[in-house]
Amino acid sequence: MTDKNLLLKSSYYYNLPEELIAQTPVEPRDSSRLLVCHKETGKIEHKHFYDMIDYLQKGDVLVVNNTRVLPARLFGYKDTGAKIEILLQKRLDLKTWEVIAKPFKRLSEGTKVTFSKDLSCTIKQKYDYGSCLIEFEFEGTFEHRLSEVGTVPLPPYIHEKLKNKERYQTVYSKIEGSSAAPTAGLHFTPELLDNIKAKGVEIIEVLLHVGLGTFRPVKEDNILEHKMHSEYIEMSEANSRRLNKAKAEGRRVIAVGTTSVRVLESCADERGLIQPQKTETSIFIYPGYKFKVVDGLITNFHLPESTLIMLVSAFVGYEQTMKVYNTAVKEKYRFFSFGDANLYL
Repeated sequence: MTDKNLLLKSSYYYNLPEELIAQTPVEPRDSSRLLVCHKETGKIEHKHFYDMIDYLQKGDVLVVNNTRVLPARLFGYKDTGAKIEILLQKRLDLKTWEVIAKPFKRLSEGTKVTFSKDLSCTIKQKYDYGSCLIEFEFEGTFEHRLSEVGTVPLPPYIHEKLKNKERYQTVYSKIEGSSAAPTAGLHFTPELLDNIKAKGVEIIEVLLHVGLGTFRPVKEDNILEHKMHSEYIEMSEANSRRLNKAKAEGRRVIAVGTTSVRVLESCADERGLIQPQKTETSIFIYPGYKFKVVDGLITNFHLPESTLIMLVSAFVGYEQTMKVYNTAVKEKYRFFSFGDANLYL
């Protein structure tokens, strides 16, 4: 495929039977399947997630995103009684948020939406793609009110109700702020993490609060015209030193999920050195991108024509990525958030 074709959204389409979209998580977490792809040779292996430890070496660095999903879905009512759904996307200050609102056409600037007697909001500004700027009014603390009325938002392609809401959180989640889970991390169990550490693998936590913009469909035929929403990231000074030491010593840095990739690559300067950061990133990684930090990637299977499959194509190569996805369909792997995983090394 020519470089020009790699800029076309349609190049990243693959046919996915609906029955392969996972509706519920498997138990235990690490019993999901794992497709291993060796970048240099193109060799593909079929394993289970608990086997991934066999592909790690002493001295490797595993980078995980310790964000925690907010109960970010709210249902409220206008003064007319019309039902409104709000999905929190990005906090701007104590009371102001960017959100996705449905039904978008029923809202106008100045509209008040009431969620409970202690929590309401006013639409301050309408944007495109169903997004708005809102200002909350509440009694007590916002976090407490949100925990009372909010629910964890599952992706729209999941139609089953989640029996245990912690199943949509990673076992190492700590800092609330995401609208969706960094799903590659959902496969880890505390026992597997302990075994990985015992093997001499270093585990480093970074932060990216996942916004719904991450999953916004690419509508433009030319992917360069797609605008990425920004997301908040953190890289501590101590962890930047640990990562720079690992790279200087020739040790592998393996990112758990595309969110960890975006943190690492956003924090790297032109020399590939990681800098401490507390900032926003809107990095868009697609074929042609030169990776500065990441040597390996653990991720789930992503939606056709999404920015996430474009990131994988940049890391592994376009032809190899499509081979992996077509193989996964043929072998009936489970796809998307509660689905199986891939390991690229």
